[in-house]
Amino acid sequence: MILQQDKSIQNVGEKVGFIAGYFLFTTVLYFVLFFLRRIPVSWSYVHIMIITTVVVLVGTAVKRVLK
Repeated sequence: MILQQDKSIQNVGEKVGFIAGYFLFTTVLYFVLFFLRRIPVSWSYVHIMIITTVVVLVGTAVKRVLK
């Protein structure tokens, strides 16, 4: 008997892992920039989230173009 993995569970796991990694990276980046005083005082966590989202979207676009 061969057990096959459920693809929907695998897809959900990949997406949850990506989102968790995204928030972890964004949080670490925010604190590093904050403690090194490299971001303007008026900026918040949301600004760093927007920047990392742009980086992710550019990376996805490059990946699709090169495919």
